Amino acid sequence: MTWIFAGMIIISVVFALFTGRIEQVSQAAIGEASSAVELCLALMGTICFWNGLMKVADKAGLTEKISRLFSPVTKRLFKDLKSGGAAMKMVCMNMSANLLGLGNAATPLGIAAMREMENECGASESASNAMIMFVVLNTASLQLIPTTVAALRLKNGSANPFDILPAVWVSSIASVASGVIAVKLFEWLTRRRKQKEIRHSLNRYCDEVRKAV
Repeated sequence: MTWIFAGMIIISVVFALFTGRIEQVSQAAIGEASSAVELCLALMGTICFWNGLMKVADKAGLTEKISRLFSPVTKRLFKDLKSGGAAMKMVCMNMSANLLGLGNAATPLGIAAMREMENECGASESASNAMIMFVVLNTASLQLIPTTVAALRLKNGSANPFDILPAVWVSSIASVASGVIAVKLFEWLTRRRKQKEIRHSLNRYCDEVRKAV
């Protein structure tokens, strides 16, 4: 992402120099920097409120109830994780934050979930099936209440910031469904490929044994 954003900035400056619009680019950069700070301050209250609520829920034991609530789904999606383990707990908390549309609150929970999954499944150079599924679900993020988007709409003068709920629900369900199907499909293809490799190795070993005999 660093290279992408750096490339976008460099390309913008180069085109501005060639088209004689470097002054407009400079003004836009300064103006948007100020707007970014204002946006952060506007969202700070909402984010702090929900982050604090998540901490209270964790201390009060609500996370355990949330884990049990999601267990019929998580057991099927994350078969490699322990149902009552720390990794599953963080996964459920991340899913709860995403359901409330709290992308910024879901990020630290997602990082904690990945660390717990690494500890539970063992460190490896490649991601496990549970990690891949979690990344897809966290990216697609099924949202029931798009809190962050609603806060942005309210800041920009929307009279009814939550009137986008039907569109958010439809798009979220479609993205999550397509992501889960894709992960399961590639998981099945990978398992089939490994089974073929194992059968091929066994057949080759049996052939070598027969030749030696």
